[in-house]
Amino acid sequence: MLLTRATEYALLSLDIIIKAKKPIGSEQLSKELNISKSFLAKILQNLTKYEILESHRGSQGGYSLKKDSKNISIYDIIEAAEGKKPTVFDCISYSQSCPNGVVGSCSISPFLAKFQFKVDNYLKSISLKELF
Repeated sequence: MLLTRATEYALLSLDIIIKAKKPIGSEQLSKELNISKSFLAKILQNLTKYEILESHRGSQGGYSLKKDSKNISIYDIIEAAEGKKPTVFDCISYSQSCPNGVVGSCSISPFLAKFQFKVDNYLKSISLKELF
């Protein structure tokens, strides 16, 4: 699994948002993190779409957590930031994305599926609260 900068920036943004104790705007976040405002805005929109963040309008607006940080898993954050479920390999049996078209007869498919299951469970077991 290759986690992109989107996941990194999502986690860094969430750390700042949690510590702010009030809604914080994308412009302030982009300045604090020294990253592109437009790229960060897309990440924040995804986090909002996946109901991790809540968007507040107005002069005191910005982003805040939508639910308690103990109820948000690292898996949830990765899925929101990347726009897809985190996968260790491109060709896992339950994704139907085997590049060789041999999902049912691949000799390493059972191992890959077990490995993915363990990674998924591990990522789901760590909450945002535990991280920060």
